[in-house]
Amino acid sequence: MFCREVEVMSKKPNIVMLERNSVGPDIDVSCFEKLGNVTYYLNTVTEEEVRERTREADIIIANKSPLCEDTLKDSKQVKLICQFATGYDNCDVAYCKSRGIVISNVVNYCTDMVAQHTFTLALCLVQKLFHYDNYVKSGAYSAQDRFSNFDLPFTELAGKTWGIVGMGNIGRRTAEIAQAFGCKVIFHSVTGSSTVTAYRRVDKDTLLAESDFLSLHCPLSGLTENFIDRDALRKMKKTAILINVARGRVVNNRDLYEALMQEEIMAAGLDVVEKEPLSLDNPLCKIKDSNRLIITPHLAWGSVEARKRCVEETFENLRAFLAGEPRNVI
Repeated sequence: MFCREVEVMSKKPNIVMLERNSVGPDIDVSCFEKLGNVTYYLNTVTEEEVRERTREADIIIANKSPLCEDTLKDSKQVKLICQFATGYDNCDVAYCKSRGIVISNVVNYCTDMVAQHTFTLALCLVQKLFHYDNYVKSGAYSAQDRFSNFDLPFTELAGKTWGIVGMGNIGRRTAEIAQAFGCKVIFHSVTGSSTVTAYRRVDKDTLLAESDFLSLHCPLSGLTENFIDRDALRKMKKTAILINVARGRVVNNRDLYEALMQEEIMAAGLDVVEKEPLSLDNPLCKIKDSNRLIITPHLAWGSVEARKRCVEETFENLRAFLAGEPRNVI
């Protein structure tokens, strides 16, 4: 098989980048032109767009574009899909394997940034930073007769229990940082196959009942979709803070809205939602109080450094494949 890829390399393969802007317009992606004839599309959303744009492609570079039988059946030349991401739930893996299409992803390129954003959300919520920033900027602080103000109580991370779902690279980095803050770390393995022994592993009910902070770092699958639903939220502490930097559908958004409105948990920080971009009919849009809910636009992974690493690693995946030595194969 790989002799054919080397032959394609000599003929300058057609590389179609479906979502050039998924790594940001500020990041240079011209390196791929060293490996083939590149066609750039800023964004590709619909199945019809995928069908039309990949028809002559040998190699596809994508992120969220749907890549399945319906979109690729007429794209007879495709041999490789490179994901500008770690996740690959946009790809029908079984179909691609049946066609002999290799899928490569990028691993461990944004671990530090996602862990950093996890704590950015948690610290903003637990310390009521938006409230106090607004308090000062509104003039209320200047009008008071004392040097400090703490009308909304806030607490420390030290001594709290930090629960984690998903003990991959990001989950383990989050655990290390939580420990540095003085937290006790527990985790739940959705598949039951985790080999991590550095932290206490618990069942789901124990995780929900004991966690002061619960952060989600798991892939989306049949086991994790709606992992946090109405039943799960009712089992959490009323003082708990939920952080989702995994995939939007791991948390049932309507159930979370109801739990926040009924004060069943204290707050939530989300970088991902069920449908992206955020649909205006998502009930979470109704919550304007940033002390209870913070939503960022799926940017936890997106530091300048991480996006550069993503491009560089995708380039290496593509180059290695053409050399007959594929890497990071799903």
